[in-house]
Formats: sequence, structure tokens, C-alpha cells
Amino acid sequence: MNFSHFVRIDRERRGLERHYVVHTGQPKFTLELTPDHEAPDKLGRGIIKRVCVPNSWAGDYNQYGKMLAAAQEFFAQSHPPAAR
Repeated sequence: MNFSHFVRIDRERRGLERHYVVHTGQPKFTLELTPDHEAPDKLGRGIIKRVCVPNSWAGDYNQYGKMLAAAQEFFAQSHPPAAR
């Protein structure tokens, strides 16, 4: 899968982690995820916490569902290597 339009942003503030996946192509959107602690690797594909999309997203939910699934897959494949 081509992930060239996705960017992952990880932030930590006061011990709280926040993870974002941003789609920079059209349609632009931001997905905030929380790690899936029940997944074998304790991160998984992430659990969607918040979605920020333009108002023009009304309509073809099947297409946008595929985009959100691709964003979750990007999140799963872009985990930084585990600290040793």
C-alpha cells in the first residue's frame, strides 16, 4: 500500500502520549489514535479517538472509510522500533 501521503506525529506531554496520522493529500484529514493495549504488540492498528475532516466529506462514506482504514494501517506499520 502506498503511504506517501500520510505523516505520523507522536507527542508526549506530562506523561500522556498522543498519536496522530495526517493525510496530506486530497482529502486532507487528521486522525487521533490511542494504542490498542489488547493487541499482541500493545499498539496494534490503534483505536480511533478523534477524526478531523473538512465539511465536504458528506457523501461517499465507503471511500472515506477506506481512507481511515489506510490511516490505521499506516499507524500500525510506522511504529518506532522498540527501545532496548
